[in-house]
Amino acid sequence: MYVGRDMTELSMIAKCDWNEDELAYFQHALSQILPYLNKEGVATLHEIIEEMDQRGGLYHKEATWSSGTKPTYD
Repeated sequence: MYVGRDMTELSMIAKCDWNEDELAYFQHALSQILPYLNKEGVATLHEIIEEMDQRGGLYHKEATWSSGTKPTYD
């Protein structure tokens, strides 16, 4: 279960100020309901994906002792 800032709060701040857990969670959630999103929702999803790309992606090629290959936003 996601524990963090909700979309209402996050929509008032720049995507560059979101943490990785928030980006990963909302990218996944919005991708799941993509067919039902309006233009604003699709634009938000694209902004999230662009921010993830600018950060070099959130997925790692190799796991380490402290993290796996995918971010855990649970």
